[in-house]
Amino acid sequence: MDRLEAMSLFVAAVEAGSLSAASRRFGVPLATVSRKISDLERHLNTRLLNRSTRRLTPTDAGQAYLAACRRILDDVGEAERTAAGEYSAPTGELAITAPVVFGRLHVLPVVTGFLAAYPDVDIRLTLADRITQLVEDHFDLAIRLGQLPDSSLVAIGVGAIRRVVCASPVYLAEHGTPTAPEDLETHSCITFEGLASAATWSFTRGKAEIPVQVRSRLQVNTAEAAIDAAIAGVGLTKVLSYQIEAALRSGTLRVLLEEFEPKPWPVSLVHAGHGLLPVKLRAFLDFAAPRLKERLARLV
Repeated sequence: MDRLEAMSLFVAAVEAGSLSAASRRFGVPLATVSRKISDLERHLNTRLLNRSTRRLTPTDAGQAYLAACRRILDDVGEAERTAAGEYSAPTGELAITAPVVFGRLHVLPVVTGFLAAYPDVDIRLTLADRITQLVEDHFDLAIRLGQLPDSSLVAIGVGAIRRVVCASPVYLAEHGTPTAPEDLETHSCITFEGLASAATWSFTRGKAEIPVQVRSRLQVNTAEAAIDAAIAGVGLTKVLSYQIEAALRSGTLRVLLEEFEPKPWPVSLVHAGHGLLPVKLRAFLDFAAPRLKERLARLV
């Protein structure tokens, strides 16, 4: 029995929640996955998985064995990368994830510059607004917006972004300019669930938080749609500062109520940070951090 292969299949099955998903990930027949995990259970003389028609879950013994398998497979992978030269020169594939709009506007330009400077490194850039798991989803690095939970991950701060209220000059000329958060109760607003509640926007006055009920004339599901509607004069919207950079430069939107804005969100480069970092990751961190800091400094 190839125990490393069986361990890999076992870990994949638990992470994906089914034997069929592990089969697809490794490109091997479902029957092979089932047989190899059963062989592993016989070798250990214990049951590792609770199998049901809906989901696969590890037993108590399987949970402990899962943690051990991950450590072993990580060590083997690190040894193979060292032998392949990944720790002596920037080479191989680097997997990075970032939020969709921020990734397109700010991460992608940095990535293209890095690829030009490091021809032996390939990058897989995944743009998604959901929070991805670095280890489980096989990412080397994540760009995260907002406060980070306490974890074993390593975070490098590269700046901050603001949560801003904005409107078009045409709308403001017709309906007036709000000077305090409470004024929003009489204005038309464009809301979306991605940033704040569709019904309540939060502001600050000193150290106090001010929740304001807003009248949502239009609800959308993306920031881009909210921004387009605001430019068209439908009402005010609340978005992240980097999302309206072009509109501010062109004068099609104006930022309002700046003195009442919530505390800016930090922007961080996050990686697992276990053991010696591959040279490709160290090279990207050294390349990307100052460039992202420069780009974000222009937004504050």
